[in-house]
Amino acid sequence: MMGQMMNRPLSIPAVMDYAADVYRDRRVLSATVEGGLHDYTYAEAWVRIARLAHALKALGIGPGDRVATLAWNGYRHFELYYAIAGIGAVCHTINPRLFPEQIAWIMNHADDRAIFFDLTFAPLVKALGEKMPKGIRQVFMSDEAHRPEGLGTETLAYESLLAGQPDSFDWPDLPEDAASALCYTSGTTGDPKGALYSHRSTLMHAFGSVMAVPQSYGEASRILPVVPLFHVNAWGLPYSAPLTGTDLIFPGAKLDGASLFQLMETTGTTGAWGVPTIWQGLIAEMQKQGRKPKSLEMLLIGGSAVAPAMIELLEDFDIRTVHGWGMTEMSPIGTTSRPKAAHDRAERVKNATPQGKRIFGIDLKIVDEEGQALPRDDQATGELLVRGPGVISGYFNAPQHTANAFDTEGWFRTGDVARISPEGDLTIVDRTKDLIKSGGEWISSIDLENAALACPGVAMAAAIAVPHPKWDERPLLVIVKKEGAEVTPEAVREAVAARMAKWQVPEDVAFVAALPMTATGKISKKDLRKELGDYFNAS
Repeated sequence: MMGQMMNRPLSIPAVMDYAADVYRDRRVLSATVEGGLHDYTYAEAWVRIARLAHALKALGIGPGDRVATLAWNGYRHFELYYAIAGIGAVCHTINPRLFPEQIAWIMNHADDRAIFFDLTFAPLVKALGEKMPKGIRQVFMSDEAHRPEGLGTETLAYESLLAGQPDSFDWPDLPEDAASALCYTSGTTGDPKGALYSHRSTLMHAFGSVMAVPQSYGEASRILPVVPLFHVNAWGLPYSAPLTGTDLIFPGAKLDGASLFQLMETTGTTGAWGVPTIWQGLIAEMQKQGRKPKSLEMLLIGGSAVAPAMIELLEDFDIRTVHGWGMTEMSPIGTTSRPKAAHDRAERVKNATPQGKRIFGIDLKIVDEEGQALPRDDQATGELLVRGPGVISGYFNAPQHTANAFDTEGWFRTGDVARISPEGDLTIVDRTKDLIKSGGEWISSIDLENAALACPGVAMAAAIAVPHPKWDERPLLVIVKKEGAEVTPEAVREAVAARMAKWQVPEDVAFVAALPMTATGKISKKDLRKELGDYFNAS
């Protein structure tokens, strides 16, 4: 027997329609590329989104067409999210930190029909030139007064497109499984792979996020997505914030610690989401000023594992940490830690160290090498598999990558090694490609890094497997010191020895001025292994 309820599809434009009606006076504030702070309400944003939808149709953009963006976190990029998806097209966010060759490859693989870009990236778009798809329409995201030099008249100004367009739009009733957004992985292990999201998957992910991190949302909250809109839709915040009447604060291009501190202070930011490397800069600025931004209460940290030492530093400033884990292929949030009001400091640090419990709509399991499920006893470790309405069912136009991404029951293989506690808390032990096998025994690079970060004077740490003449592989710790700090290899090894078994302690520590980073702000261990692969043989 089927239920007798209206079959209304889940729809992305319905989010802003709701926000403009119920939370019409809540605000979106943006640090702009042109300079200054742009400020408007959700109701005003909805009018501009309608105008943009008309403009897109006038450009010849239709259902299923891919529209690329090369842009920072700002109000125009936010408008594109809703207008593109709302007319049935696909918002294809591109990471501008990728190599130009990768960007050109991605654009052609996606067969983009148009590209919208911030003024910052005008030279990049000009350099890409004929490497982009033939006939692609180009729009710089500003007004004519800020037209970049060297662009032809065929390149349009965003504000000119909106001028004179109607203030409302008759949004089509799209199937909820219609594609809405396209995001490519960073391609650290080969060609980038595309995750093609739908209206339904996007809203289901937003619902799960709101339930998992309620302290980020509400009419008393102002959330700052430091995680870029081009990195997995800023972890869903452009959708979950309007749903809950939460003010959005967009940081624009300046993501250094001092700029973020000032923006948080000026706007009364209560919470922010981003990767650990970003928060190191903010922590350094707070230490310099001896205080936190006045209203900041919590940070959600994801993208890579959070060291307890960072959580402790944030606690010193009375800032609570929520630890999250996910993947591009998962929309992206899969789990978050769940702090409780009754927790004391030690309990908060302990609670935020694992990656946390699954959000609504995500199922987890760990399996052994034969694919057999392992117990949730916080001891057994195995490959982590996931499924849910926010998880891809295949890669966009890439059957060769899809073929090996799922088990026989349709679960997605994450490539992470993990354990799960009886209470459902997930702990990522390592990426399968980053595990270190020394003398037949596995060593977690994450555990090594967390131990090293507890050593005074250590700013950043990366542990990699390096070939060894006796043990096949041994761990090498690569360390960046804090400015002005004196740190010795012996001190780092002692910090590791205090937390890990003797045989897991690396024989040596390498100090570098900076660690190589991926386009998504993570440490590039692939580059470190390439650079230091002969370390033990050479020594």
